[in-house]
Amino acid sequence: MKFLEALAQQFAGKPIDWDNLEEALIRTDIGVPITHRIIKKLQEREAWSLLGIGNVIEVAREEIAKILPPATKPIQPISGKPAVILVVGVNGTGKTTSVAKLAHYLGSGDSPNRQMSVRPRTVLLVAADTFRAAAIEQLGIWSQRIGVEMVSGQYGADPAALCYDAHAKANKNKIQFLICDTAGRLHTKTNLMAELQKITRVLAKQDAEAPQERLLVVDASTGGNALTQAREFNSAVGLTGLIVTKLDGSGKGGIVAAIQDELGIPTRFVGTGEKVDDFAPFDAEDFIAKMV
Repeated sequence: MKFLEALAQQFAGKPIDWDNLEEALIRTDIGVPITHRIIKKLQEREAWSLLGIGNVIEVAREEIAKILPPATKPIQPISGKPAVILVVGVNGTGKTTSVAKLAHYLGSGDSPNRQMSVRPRTVLLVAADTFRAAAIEQLGIWSQRIGVEMVSGQYGADPAALCYDAHAKANKNKIQFLICDTAGRLHTKTNLMAELQKITRVLAKQDAEAPQERLLVVDASTGGNALTQAREFNSAVGLTGLIVTKLDGSGKGGIVAAIQDELGIPTRFVGTGEKVDDFAPFDAEDFIAKMV
């Protein structure tokens, strides 16, 4: 998460070179607009020629704090119907694992302070990735491990129809959360993106507001490519948030700010490891404190 660490090392004890600073800030993946705002803010300060890396870090934190929402919007049950969560992303981002972690998190009451005597929340998974080999089996293993029921079909089945049937089941059985794990797809493939739009249309036939959440899983280590993915998936389905994986060790956490700044899509959850509990709501204050 310390995506400004290299910057601090590069400029420690040295006068600020504006061109080098601009290049270094852009490499942290915070994006060109935020970079320019940071530099402008620094140049407005008196005695700017005496500025050091401490000033850069201070201003970077201030500017990013203005962008990131102070609190993460929780995913709450909806009275009388299931809250539908559509999880999307490209291959290799940890999407299916993130789906399992989210299901475990919501099923546990989504709070580490929740009293154990309170009835657990109910979750139903849908293995709507009917294309990738072993995708259904992978989610099935996770569903058994976390004790959450899963709806699945045959490989090659229509994922929209599968989600429709799962929604009907969730509604009938008064399930609080329905999480749809969709197939990983390149954001450049028009036909695959159209398939996501079909899933949302089909779900809306039973509930005009479904899916209530449309979460994109992005790998923080991919840097600027995550912003490109966010643009395309947002255009296709209208994202309500991000799940960011590998934020703990990528050193490229600046992409969180870049996506929020350009698209207004907040980071809702972060994955910080391989274990099922290595998953938590995004904390902007903690994120800013750990930038370097």
